[in-house]
This record gives sequence, structure tokens and C-alpha cells, in this order.
Amino acid sequence: MQRVSNVTAYLLWGLSIFGICGIQRLYTGRIISGLLYLFTFGFLWIGQIIDLLLIPGMVSSRNRELALLEGGRMPAVMSMASTTPPVKTISPMQKLLQAARENGGSLSPAQAALFTELEADQVKKLLNEAERAGYAEISNDPKTGAIRYVFDL
Repeated sequence: MQRVSNVTAYLLWGLSIFGICGIQRLYTGRIISGLLYLFTFGFLWIGQIIDLLLIPGMVSSRNRELALLEGGRMPAVMSMASTTPPVKTISPMQKLLQAARENGGSLSPAQAALFTELEADQVKKLLNEAERAGYAEISNDPKTGAIRYVFDL
């Protein structure tokens, strides 16, 4: 089915100057209100004036209806507007820093592996990179003596 356009809807709205009101509503699939406008001179022109602002919404709504009737295929212009933005991926270093922030600035290697979902050797590389970058310092837990990476957050 062919899409409806704003330009055509506004041109049909212009017929109201000659007393033919509501044709833009018929064009955008609003049959009942279009017929009411036709027989009431666009509710004594008040509705016609309001339609100047409503036409873009009526056109886009009609185009969505037509796309659904076609089987869900959205025209390229409409589908770009209705798609969700791409999901931003978080780097392992960002996951590590977020985990450290959630744990009071201190992580064990096991906690780092848990939060980043990386293998042990990858976690060691990541923690060493964080230390070289100045994000973390290696220390020991005062109670257990276990290795802790303390982050400056």
C-alpha cells in the first residue's frame, strides 16, 4: 500500500477554503471524523484550524497502520525512526571499575573474575593493566592476608 504524505494532507486541508472540509481526515483514514467535518464545515472551521497542528501525527499514524497491514514491513524512513539505539558495550576495564566501586574500592582476583566474566589469565592481565594505568594498587587483606586490588575511585 502506498504511504500517505504530509504535503498531500495539507493540500487537501486547503480545500477547506472552498468549503470542502475534512478531506484530509478521510485521506489519513479517519473516516468518521472526516465525514463529520464534511457536514459541519470542519466544526465551523475550529477543527480545521486544529488540524493544521494534528496533520503530521495523523499522517505518521496512518503510515504505521498501512505498514502493519502490509505484514509488518516498515518503510526505510519510518523504520530508522522507530528503531532503538544500539546497545553500548562495556569494556572489561569498565566492568572492573564498576565492580570495584560497588565493593567499596577493593577487589580480590576472584571477585574481579566474577564481575568481568573473564578467564583467570585474562583477569590477571586486566588487573595488571589497571595497576600500570594507576587505577589500582596491590595490597593484602589485613585479616586474611589475601591479595586485594585497591582502586582509587
